[in-house]
Amino acid sequence: MKPRERFRDFTRRLAAWNDPALFIRVATEDLLEPVFQRLEALGPGRLPLYGLLFAIKDNIDWQPLPTTVGCPDFAYLPARSATVVQRLLEAGAIPVGKTNLDQFATGLVGTRSPYGVPRNAVDPQLIPGGSSSGSASAVAAGLVDFALGTDTAGSGRIPAAFQNLFGYKPTRGLVSTRGVFPACRSLDCVSLFARTSELTRQLAQVVRAFDPEDPYSQERPLSRTTLPARPVAGVPLPSQRIFDGDPGYAQAYERVLQEWQQRGAELVELDLSCLLEAAQLLYGGPWVAERLAAVGDFWNTRRDSFHPVTRQVLASGECHSAKQTFEAFHRLEVLRRQASALWPRCDFLVLPTAPTAPTLQRVLEEPLEVNTLLGTWTNFVNLLDLAALALPGPPAPDGRPFGFSLVAPAATDEALFEAASFYEAGSAPRSTRLPGRTVLAVAGAHPDPTDL
Repeated sequence: MKPRERFRDFTRRLAAWNDPALFIRVATEDLLEPVFQRLEALGPGRLPLYGLLFAIKDNIDWQPLPTTVGCPDFAYLPARSATVVQRLLEAGAIPVGKTNLDQFATGLVGTRSPYGVPRNAVDPQLIPGGSSSGSASAVAAGLVDFALGTDTAGSGRIPAAFQNLFGYKPTRGLVSTRGVFPACRSLDCVSLFARTSELTRQLAQVVRAFDPEDPYSQERPLSRTTLPARPVAGVPLPSQRIFDGDPGYAQAYERVLQEWQQRGAELVELDLSCLLEAAQLLYGGPWVAERLAAVGDFWNTRRDSFHPVTRQVLASGECHSAKQTFEAFHRLEVLRRQASALWPRCDFLVLPTAPTAPTLQRVLEEPLEVNTLLGTWTNFVNLLDLAALALPGPPAPDGRPFGFSLVAPAATDEALFEAASFYEAGSAPRSTRLPGRTVLAVAGAHPDPTDL
């Protein structure tokens, strides 16, 4: 199928999917005409991502379309596309539109948007996960081959866990954030969603590059790209395995650990209290003020434009003093030193991505409490400058999707993909079928370039 025909097929499938909250804006064939003409002139085989369709989280600039950050009154038309979007275009990928998100990328739930709540493509009773909700749902529904998200507290991993996807959270600075509207600029990362680890890894290799226009970009060579024959996986002490009273998620995680052992990995139990404490700093500390700083004067002049929950979260950023900020930074350095003592004892950590999979109703009733809970195993990663890769795991006994994450020091990104390959070598394909429920996920295959 040629690139133009693939896009037309996407528009038909999107209409059939019938989720008006999924995309904020969808591209048109006329808008994409220059992209199609370039690809048709080059033909397949010359570009690594030739003809692959991708969606863009709407806090990432793509020049033909406005960026809303999930707030219609804040929308602006960027002068040019984000660096990461440009690199994907140059590699032959086709952007299809801008996806919904938790407003100003503030949230892990996917429900804080005036544009509605994107449907979880695996189980519609569950939240889609956020803040990259629309990007994950578009991939999980088989509408696109991959999608761009962002990750500050776990927004590139939590939605992956709830929708049977791979979610890559790079080492800070390896992927440019120029053209990404910030949540916490010092922590933000561009993330990737795909249905296979192979494609996720290929995408990572395309988008990782130093960008002199991004002050947070780093020329940081990968320090470790391979694993020993028998890798050592660090896991939490039994007393630290937090699942919010969810026995199904606890059982799914135990099964993951058994599978790692069956594949020949050695498991070592570690005290991860330093990570858990660091996780609490992100929402309970002064980094909320950094989110407030990102929206600038818009906060003072258009406060009524914010989603009610987003407004409540950002308002808490006004309560932190400079003294508290420095105290938090000093404490974080202590925790960073403690965390560094973990790595000589293991090659990577195997952690649950989320403690539980909340329903839409629960988040409606407890919007702040549930969001904080979801960051238990993700919030600390960017604060401590670690790399992470979320993988789909075995479902919970009741069929709910469950995901786990591999976490390791900065610049070990390729080693995490090696670890994923090690795990997948003994894995059967994961089904998205839920006992007694309608199958909504349509997992489209990674296209053969010769068919494009």
